[in-house]
Amino acid sequence: MRALALVPAAVVGLLGAASASADPGTDPSTAAPYSPPFVDHTEWVHWGRLSSLRVYPTPAGRAAARQPATDAEADEAWTEVLARSPDADTAGMRDQFVCHWQLAELVQPGKSSWNLEPWRPVVDNTEMVASGCNPGGAEGGAPPACGGPF
Repeated sequence: MRALALVPAAVVGLLGAASASADPGTDPSTAAPYSPPFVDHTEWVHWGRLSSLRVYPTPAGRAAARQPATDAEADEAWTEVLARSPDADTAGMRDQFVCHWQLAELVQPGKSSWNLEPWRPVVDNTEMVASGCNPGGAEGGAPPACGGPF
């Protein structure tokens, strides 16, 4: 999944409001590029048979994620995730990560971790955004930290 080209209008409105308050006084067109590392660490957590990978971004990762058109940085950050948790390289996990990269810091800035679950279905961009980057809901009694948006 690359840039989320099909973002629903309601999400665009939400993002506009969130991004306006996320970093007041900063013009994204003049912002300096951000340098890796973008991921501080990752941690697998388990609830019964369900697992979730918590990705903890660095301050540079959070700042880069708030900027538009950061595909190169998102690719670098995903490479860092895989270096720390190679078993995260499963269907749908990168898409969840990219969704979090593009939206989480705008909608819920400063959330301690971005949570990715290998048991979630692979979906298109529209459904990924509509689900708050967590398609399939809180299946199997997963706790809210695992099943909530972003």
